[in-house]
Amino acid sequence: MPPLSQSRPFTLRRWLKSTSRRTFVLYPVLIIAVDLLINKGELRWSPWGVLILAWGYVQYKASGRYRTARGGGGPGIDVPPDRIVDSGIYAYSRNPMYLGHLIFMLGLVITFHSVPAAMLLVFHVFWFQRRVREDEMHLTAAFGDEYRTYMNRVKRWIPGAI
Repeated sequence: MPPLSQSRPFTLRRWLKSTSRRTFVLYPVLIIAVDLLINKGELRWSPWGVLILAWGYVQYKASGRYRTARGGGGPGIDVPPDRIVDSGIYAYSRNPMYLGHLIFMLGLVITFHSVPAAMLLVFHVFWFQRRVREDEMHLTAAFGDEYRTYMNRVKRWIPGAI
């Protein structure tokens, strides 16, 4: 890591480019703010939803660490892994990090009984599906038949379903 004096200066655009920062920091703040406006200063919330928020975040973080430790590369597909990770949670879902994002967003819907959060979730289901297809093209190009075999063995999203 370069010394602080050599690191790139903070820019909001670069900060917002991070999917995880948007999901786990920006979206909750925006949902709370919008819901407060819609509900005239009253915030409705359910403690059960907080468990789903925690599940989504922990799944994202733990599966990311697992993938990086076993497959190399960096966060996201910008720094692809050096090898396919097909053990641990990756033996059940090819995209547990992205799924963690979606679980977290579902947690926002349930926690705040929020229509704007539901709209955000629906948008991101399609957005992540598109992103996964792009990732699969890159990984197929990088790993060939080994990745195709993995794709045939492990579901894209939910074990035994989709």
